[in-house]
Amino acid sequence: MFNIGDFARLGRVSVRMLRHYDAVGLLPPAHVDPSSGYRFYTAVQLQRLNRLVALKDLGLTLEQVRVVLDEKLSVEQLHGMLSLRRAELRQQILADESRLRRVEARLRAIEREGAMPTDDIVVKPVPAVRVARLTATAASYEPEDIGPVIQPLYPELIARMERAGVGFAGPGVATYEPTEGDQVLVHAGVTVAVEPSDRFEFEVVDLPALAEAATIVHRGRMDDVDATYQAVATWIEAHGYKQNGFAREVYLQYGEGDPADWITELQLEITKP
Repeated sequence: MFNIGDFARLGRVSVRMLRHYDAVGLLPPAHVDPSSGYRFYTAVQLQRLNRLVALKDLGLTLEQVRVVLDEKLSVEQLHGMLSLRRAELRQQILADESRLRRVEARLRAIEREGAMPTDDIVVKPVPAVRVARLTATAASYEPEDIGPVIQPLYPELIARMERAGVGFAGPGVATYEPTEGDQVLVHAGVTVAVEPSDRFEFEVVDLPALAEAATIVHRGRMDDVDATYQAVATWIEAHGYKQNGFAREVYLQYGEGDPADWITELQLEITKP
């Protein structure tokens, strides 16, 4: 048997926590000396301690931990539950990282207020382009709603194109359409040079030409695009134009290599009122 200090060192927890787990009935010692009150533990109790700490670190309350431990789940059941929780935590980390990037992008936009560069904005006609595309609905045009919708569309579209033997004829092109309320139709497209066909597991559509578009090149993740959009907005207003609809996003270089080197051209249709 091990005294409480040795057991704490073996289990990589504090003596204070062991006393607390004893007090709440989660991990009582195997033996308590009646004269001294010293607590003693056995090596087999490390198994319960491992489960207790793992469940607690995964965000369960001590009462929830008690329920799980008292149900005496098998190793397979416990592993499955912990694996699921681990996946949830990883997804939360990714969501938090994305949120942090959006906050940083907003801060950069705030820092550049009143001094947004407009030199890189080019007004030009945009020719019609044929794309293969998949469509889904996002709850809104906010980045936290668009990202989780459009990101899985592209791998699925590419897989379907490969099955159909359809190759790329140019860059990816994402377009958006308003629908009910705040919802937005998200079209994930890739430039192709094939005729529409019922045998395809995707649409083939022609995006119409834009007679005049304000365009700007954005470098980096689309999570960081806020300041770039606002630069275009500043230019459009300053030059007396009206914006028509959502921007087209043309992914000239995206998804591979250093995200700082990713290149997206934003194309916003404009007209004179």
